[in-house]
Amino acid sequence: MGTYDDDLRKFEAEGAAALPVANLQGYVVNDGARIWYSTCGAGAPVVLLHGGFGHSGNWGYQVPALVTNGYRAVLLDSRGHGRTTRDSRPFTYELMASDVLAVLDSLEIERVGLVGWSDGACTSLILAAKVPARVAGYALLSATPDQFNEFFEAVSLMQRTQPNYSVHDLNQITVPVVIAQSEHDEFIKPEHAEHLARSIPNAELVVLPGVSHFAPLQRPELFNKCAAYIPRQNPTTGTGRAAFLAARLADR
Repeated sequence: MGTYDDDLRKFEAEGAAALPVANLQGYVVNDGARIWYSTCGAGAPVVLLHGGFGHSGNWGYQVPALVTNGYRAVLLDSRGHGRTTRDSRPFTYELMASDVLAVLDSLEIERVGLVGWSDGACTSLILAAKVPARVAGYALLSATPDQFNEFFEAVSLMQRTQPNYSVHDLNQITVPVVIAQSEHDEFIKPEHAEHLARSIPNAELVVLPGVSHFAPLQRPELFNKCAAYIPRQNPTTGTGRAAFLAARLADR
């Protein structure tokens, strides 16, 4: 029997499972912010990008599964979230994507698989579109808690207006994509996921039954099966079937 927390009561009371001890952690300074990151495990690298108003600790059920299956999990707190700071500029997914690249450069990682959840999936979309060569495939809240109202409004504005990708833009994405849509998602409509699957070449739509927008916490084993779509590329040549894993992609 898998772990079920469909009403999120366990998460509300205890949070996600604790992350394993990191092999490496630190900060990278990028474009006005200190970006916190950590890595765990060894093997083909996979970056996990959390959702808006969350932090890397939300991946407590996914990191052990990746490590057990021979991947190197790379976590970071998005700009303004968790242990990562921000400056006064508006949030953009392009800026958050540049933060991911700064962490990868610091770790000397050329290509990665991506697992994105909600806003993290939007950041992943930007990376797949802008730097496909880097994509091998696919509760502490804010570092500025005294400015939470401003932080909340800034992130909400980004979510309402971005990413503003046309069908033409989506057609240009060359990285194969798996779009995992929850059956009872409160925020992302099925037709949005279907639109993405139609518009992105080599995209595949997978429906996760019985769960909502918080599938990684509600039924971890079900969500973790999506990791099977991430290939183990050759770390030296970068060859292998590219795959890009996106937990939520919103056509906002």
